[in-house]
Amino acid sequence: MRVLAVESSCDETAVAVYDGPRGELLAHRVHSQTEVHAAYGGVVPELAARDHMRRLPLLTRQIMMDAGLGFEALGAVAYTSGPGLAGALMAGAAFAKGVAASRGLPALGVNHLEGHILAPLLGDDPPAFPFLALLVSGGHSQLIEVQGVGRYRLLGESIDDAIGEAFDKSAKLMGLGYPGGAALSQLAKQGDAEAIRFTRPMINRPGLDLSFSGLKTAVVNAVASGASHADVAASFEKTVIDTLVIKLGRALDQTGLDRLVVAGGVAANRPLRARLHAMMIERGGAVHFPEIELCTDNAAMIALAGFLRLQAGERDPAAGFCVRARWPLNALTPPGAVG
Repeated sequence: MRVLAVESSCDETAVAVYDGPRGELLAHRVHSQTEVHAAYGGVVPELAARDHMRRLPLLTRQIMMDAGLGFEALGAVAYTSGPGLAGALMAGAAFAKGVAASRGLPALGVNHLEGHILAPLLGDDPPAFPFLALLVSGGHSQLIEVQGVGRYRLLGESIDDAIGEAFDKSAKLMGLGYPGGAALSQLAKQGDAEAIRFTRPMINRPGLDLSFSGLKTAVVNAVASGASHADVAASFEKTVIDTLVIKLGRALDQTGLDRLVVAGGVAANRPLRARLHAMMIERGGAVHFPEIELCTDNAAMIALAGFLRLQAGERDPAAGFCVRARWPLNALTPPGAVG
């Protein structure tokens, strides 16, 4: 079964083709809408949906050429049906269902968060189940116990800003533009991470929940006081990483797991990767990340997640589709558990 996949949950338009039986990603492309939204300082949902509709036909033709396949070689179509921006999801879902209907192929809506968690399985060193997952992106910050595909237990999450959101907002305060997370990390290389003693949020409270709104306010105060932007960036980044290391250590102790998966856009942060590698080596365990290009939103992870469920017999109804702006991981079941 070769799966064509479409991802359109926010401001990346992505298409991929995955050969399930061979476990091979044949082709994938991502078009970023950064230029579309930069002038507004954030994603404009209506503009995102329109750009998805404009980009998907050409991107799909390019992907099929990249893979060296005709549409007759496909076995199914997968698409992101949530969580995300409703209009953006509808644009991708309608396109994917149209392709499936025109070719008489089964289609399946996939959970975007499940795609992120499974993305490391596309790498050369895929993690075995069970493992602890840290999902860190612009919209989500969650610690999840993963016993298998569709078997997820939420251990903790951000009670306010997601980590990626805190990075972007802090970057904006320093005039780094949008999206600013990567720019903040670049600036941090020039600063002193010990210059400003930001409080590591919620580490003295029981439980595994996270909070970053207070840290963002501390950044506002530091910038207003005239502190070096490079020092603010470095100190902010170190504080976030310190907090995650402490919370992840607690979660690993609580679950008894020795494998860690880190996924989502913030998983591309190299200082975070280095600290977590060191932590897991010290604990005698292992940490797994997606390839850098598969940390941000992409269709390769949707193709894999879709294949694992399609091969178990899951299918959308032939007519219509459903998108979900909110769709928690713990609402999912293992592949094939629901007909």
